[in-house]
Amino acid sequence: MQDRRIVSVASSDSHCLALGAEGEVYSWGAGAYGALGHGDEGARAVPSRIESLSRIERIAVGPYWTSAAVDKAGRLFTWGLARSDYLEEDEDAEVGGSNGLGYELGVETEYQLTPKRVDALSQDRVVGVALGRSFTLAVTDAGAVFSFGLLSPDEGLGQGSLESTVLPRRIEALTQTRRRFVAVAAGDFHALALTEEGELYGWGDEEGNGHGREERAPQWVAALIGQRVKLVNARDYFSCAVTEKGELFTWGAISAACNLGHEGPQVTPKRVARLSGVEVAAVAIGARHTLAADVDGVVWAFGLRSSLGLDASVTVPSVPVQTPTPIPTLRVRVINSP
Repeated sequence: MQDRRIVSVASSDSHCLALGAEGEVYSWGAGAYGALGHGDEGARAVPSRIESLSRIERIAVGPYWTSAAVDKAGRLFTWGLARSDYLEEDEDAEVGGSNGLGYELGVETEYQLTPKRVDALSQDRVVGVALGRSFTLAVTDAGAVFSFGLLSPDEGLGQGSLESTVLPRRIEALTQTRRRFVAVAAGDFHALALTEEGELYGWGDEEGNGHGREERAPQWVAALIGQRVKLVNARDYFSCAVTEKGELFTWGAISAACNLGHEGPQVTPKRVARLSGVEVAAVAIGARHTLAADVDGVVWAFGLRSSLGLDASVTVPSVPVQTPTPIPTLRVRVINSP
């Protein structure tokens, strides 16, 4: 990709996507279940262009082998694994039934090898997408949020019921708020939605939804009432939010403690004190580490040391860095952070 200008990247534990400035999409990594979108399950050691995609504006990946893209016309495409492994031993689970892809699959079909349009949203212009472990969220330019997929143990669909859904369904609890939503984020089993006014709603698993308790229907995250949130992100059992003032808040499961930037578990949003006085402009999270870029281009890292780009001479790379620390060799320029 040396002669290409890349404007966005997305990665899971097993595969990566990159979006070029001309709307082209590249993928590489493990190709199981068609996650790479090339029509097969072969792995790719180097980036390969997905020929069936063009004029793409946004990309996203799920925790395992699911991928999505939104083109400039607001059309949503999905591909990869239709369901997660937590249902593999569920004899009542129907393989060809509800899934996180947004369209019907054959009774014996578990995955989609190439990008396929979600036709059920053809009357809507999608502007954002987030993939959970077996569910998907889509937000439209009209400010509506749709969800579809399997009912997970700590339901991330936000429909307030015990029903899975194949096709996208509007989340009525969010519609009733009479708010316009502009962004969504998803962890394994929890989800977040951000309003135009900077209000954050969360639901699903208690360890990432911001409430400290399981919520089947979206609820306003009380710890952030009075804060105007501008960015939100989620992964696994962990979430973070950046306010209009550039303050970073983090929360999540005990297993994600090293991602939080402060000591101990925190199931409701808490400001990262070490970054007091620092105006955060963008944030990215991995399974065991977090990176935050401020408006001056300094990148702050915390989590497992082996993932942070800090001192390579450290002999115990598994010891977490719980205090945000600047990466001395790196400066970035933040442009329209999503």
